[in-house]
Amino acid sequence: MARIKLLLPFCVSVLAVAQTQPIKIDVDASDAPRRLIHANMQFPVKPGPFTLMYPKWIPGEHGPTGPIEDLAGMKVTGNGQPIAWSRDLVDMYQFHIQVPQGVSELNVTIDFISPPDSPGFSSGGSMTSQLAMLSWNQFLLYPQGTPTDKLQYQATLKVPAGWRYGTALPIQSESGNEIVFKPSSLTTLVDSPVQTGANYKTVDLGVAADGPERHYLHIAADSEQATRIPDSEAQHYRNLVLEANALFGGHHYRDYHFLYTLSDYVAHFGLEHHESSDDRLEELAVVDPDHMRLAAGLLPHEMVHSWNGKFRRPAGLATPDYSQPMTGELLWVYEGLTEYLGQILTPRSGLSNAQDFLDNLAGQAARLDNETGRAWRPLADTAVAAQLLYGARDDYADFRRSVDYYDEGTLLWLDADTTIRALSGGKKSLDDFCKLWAGAPNTTPEVKPYTFDDVVKTLNAVQPNDWATFLNQRLQSTSPRAPMNGILAAGYKLVYTAERSDYQKNYEETRKRVGEAYSIGITASEDGEIIDVRIDSPAYKAGVAPAAKIVAVNDREFNDKRLREAVADSTSATGPLTLLVKDGEYYKTYRLDYHGGARYPHLVRDESKPDAMADIIRPHSAGN
Repeated sequence: MARIKLLLPFCVSVLAVAQTQPIKIDVDASDAPRRLIHANMQFPVKPGPFTLMYPKWIPGEHGPTGPIEDLAGMKVTGNGQPIAWSRDLVDMYQFHIQVPQGVSELNVTIDFISPPDSPGFSSGGSMTSQLAMLSWNQFLLYPQGTPTDKLQYQATLKVPAGWRYGTALPIQSESGNEIVFKPSSLTTLVDSPVQTGANYKTVDLGVAADGPERHYLHIAADSEQATRIPDSEAQHYRNLVLEANALFGGHHYRDYHFLYTLSDYVAHFGLEHHESSDDRLEELAVVDPDHMRLAAGLLPHEMVHSWNGKFRRPAGLATPDYSQPMTGELLWVYEGLTEYLGQILTPRSGLSNAQDFLDNLAGQAARLDNETGRAWRPLADTAVAAQLLYGARDDYADFRRSVDYYDEGTLLWLDADTTIRALSGGKKSLDDFCKLWAGAPNTTPEVKPYTFDDVVKTLNAVQPNDWATFLNQRLQSTSPRAPMNGILAAGYKLVYTAERSDYQKNYEETRKRVGEAYSIGITASEDGEIIDVRIDSPAYKAGVAPAAKIVAVNDREFNDKRLREAVADSTSATGPLTLLVKDGEYYKTYRLDYHGGARYPHLVRDESKPDAMADIIRPHSAGN
């Protein structure tokens, strides 16, 4: 309590200074090819205790993921003289400084070491010799005690000579490879990453039907050839702009920028921002048809977040600064609804076809319907525990459960969509919810927090129903089966056949995997590394464990084709399917009592019901 009494008056004085005199930050990314970023900041201060914070809880990452372990070279000076700093003994993201008398400005320099190819969000690999994705939260500090909306920053950036860049952050001026940005709140700065690269292409995606705001696709890649997006694919992204705006009936950005970073040596993910998205995939993602097919849903998902996640945001995620813990209990809306809408916008915009949409949905449904972890962990807990589950391993995933509020959120919101359609006699759909939830009027970026009761209230405004019970039953269920009501109501059912879908073949060949989860219970890499073993499957009952390596199948050297053939031939085999497995330094033969043949998931039409799915995924914008 004593410390609070000491800090509060000081926080007020910092705020007063910061509002009239922005904090300056100069970032030199010239060394990005060596994965080094240099930053210099000037903080207006008064004598006395002063605490600087490194961003810890990064919006969109749903956990305390700020990569402070990669901060280095920190030095503090005032009036040209060094000033000591000390890290907090409990919160490693706090740095305490005693500002001497006569010092009105602190100069702070830090360096950021970007990791090589590694997973993670803004803590993952983000730079190569040819490109860099620059997230401001990686290389800045901010004063403790003032909401980030109230802190003004004046940023400048130097990119490597000859590199081009893209960002949603408004630009004041530029000269050569140096950019001066307009003053902005710290919230806007951190929400506006900069992408830069030697091989760079910007595609103008035009405007939506309801406003002059422009949309851009920026592509940075490790080779010039990888930026050559076909005109037909660029048109699909133009359609996406039209379809997303038609879905919501309004938007909340000044312009929108897709920052598409393509490299085999950066972390692969999508991270939402209000006026842009940080999208990272393999180098061939926009030029190779197989990679394009798998990448189709990423940008639709991230763009939907501009409405659902950035504009409408759960109250537990709408924190005042980056030190306050976030709570994820509503991630089944934030991510689940976004996943569903992103998936239906993908065929609506032409980025995928109807069959790929169905095959992808079949894969999601089958995985969820075969999770033994459903018996102990309800969907609600996967959302609450999000900050733990993002880093969970793949082994025994069906027992642990993962961030299932994405895929199961898709099933939940498909169920809600078909329920609205049925109760309204086809007059209403989830599209009407989206318009009421996050649509018109158009605004500049702002946050409108919500609670569970707000979700229920909005659903009832679209179509009266006991939505609280509807949602709670699905969120708290420990049924062993996945919620399939939406798929059934849309006129489809989940089945398993001996043939893989073209979509699954493409996925496995491109991602170099072998998926036999629903037959013998094994998912493996193409070289035999066992990624996962499904609990209670034939492989599990025989004693096979994840992380081992399959050396031989039925006494012949392993390859992916032989494993699939052995599974398919099991229907006529009189003996067990045998696997020679290397586990550490030991070899062991496992005998699987399995004779069920290959089993791969598909959605097939139930002709006794109307095909509601066809209307759900058809284009809805006037310009598409």
